[in-house]
Amino acid sequence: MNKLRFLNFFNKHYRRYHDLLFYFLTLSVITLATVLAVQITKEKNEQELINLQEKQIAVEEFTVKQKPIFVALQDAGLSNREVFEIVNKLNEVTDTRRLQNRDTYSISTDQEGHFNMLLLNQGFKHFYVANLEGTLISGVSDVEIKTRVKTAAGEVEGSLFNSMLKEGATVPLIVDFTDAFSWTMDFNSETQNGDRYAALWEENYTADGTITSQDLLAAYYKGQNGLTYALYFNGEFYDETGKVSKKMFLKAPISFRSYRISSRFSYGRLHPILRIRRPHLGIDYAAPAGTPIDAVADGTVTYAGRKGGFGNYVEIKHANSYVTSYGHLKGFGKGIKKGARVTQGQTIGYVGSTGLSTGPHLDFRIKYKNKFIDFLKMKNRNNATRSVSKEERKEFDELKALYLKELDRATKEADEKAKANTASQEKEAQAEENK
Repeated sequence: MNKLRFLNFFNKHYRRYHDLLFYFLTLSVITLATVLAVQITKEKNEQELINLQEKQIAVEEFTVKQKPIFVALQDAGLSNREVFEIVNKLNEVTDTRRLQNRDTYSISTDQEGHFNMLLLNQGFKHFYVANLEGTLISGVSDVEIKTRVKTAAGEVEGSLFNSMLKEGATVPLIVDFTDAFSWTMDFNSETQNGDRYAALWEENYTADGTITSQDLLAAYYKGQNGLTYALYFNGEFYDETGKVSKKMFLKAPISFRSYRISSRFSYGRLHPILRIRRPHLGIDYAAPAGTPIDAVADGTVTYAGRKGGFGNYVEIKHANSYVTSYGHLKGFGKGIKKGARVTQGQTIGYVGSTGLSTGPHLDFRIKYKNKFIDFLKMKNRNNATRSVSKEERKEFDELKALYLKELDRATKEADEKAKANTASQEKEAQAEENK
């Protein structure tokens, strides 16, 4: 009876329990498979991590001066054929024959000595050769350059050079500043404490803050000769009236690089070596050996070589019967020889101490109609003036307004900073007195 009841119950509910059992067994199999898969994947990842840690990539860095690239590749264990292929691939994106000593590069290989990558840094460009699954590929990537506009302003204290450095200007920018006024100012002899200046420039820089270039846009200088502006427009610096005033002669044969006048034009100077009084019909500019010397005007070289007590010597013939000479040079500028044409501001030589000389300096002389004259007292500088064209006048005026606004803002900020510093110093001094 009990057995019959059980069979009737089983027959009645067989499909239901059959389905439940099937679902249970299926779920168990899936769960077991998932657990096993997770465990296997975990163990595989752990093993790959161990393999990766054991298989370190070796990276070596050099400069071209330290070791040529092909030598470094050979030292890394690569065959001559591999080296040849890698260098050839690199030559597809840059000329390896023109590498500079300061250029840097890195080479990476795996534990088995297989080549991974060569990365060459030249300035702000990165060239690479990479091994991509057995195939060499090459390319170039530029460093991202950003641009900003900056200003500096203040008063001259001691020298313009040091005063501008204190306000954050760089040496190349200071040289550009003085070059913009090279026909109207000699910043080594005509500056005085209390003179005012301001500069506006465009600055290019990388993401890490490295400055790549600075381009002067506008500046002013206020000194004993009055207020003078230099506003950049279409490749030239103009004054505030829109005139670009260039003169036949620069104010000095040496740009603003911390020289000093050690001896002036005289008819009875005591010679420092010969110890006798004799005319010194020129000007001595004392400066560090190797300082570039500029042609003060366009002309033609009539002499370049050794000349007695002048040592290495250059003579240039200019228009309107003028002749200039440059003595005691350490060496000559590129292409400077008899018959060569030179332009105003071109480097014709370098300060030295050849010939009868007690130290590095330039002996500079100028003749007019075959008679020596005092360069510092010349009044006729032959202005060659031109103005902004009528077609460009509106554009120039709009740009000038922006320039002057920024220069004025920089000046006001400098004045406020100076007042704050003065007040702080007075407060500190008062505190010291009250102690």
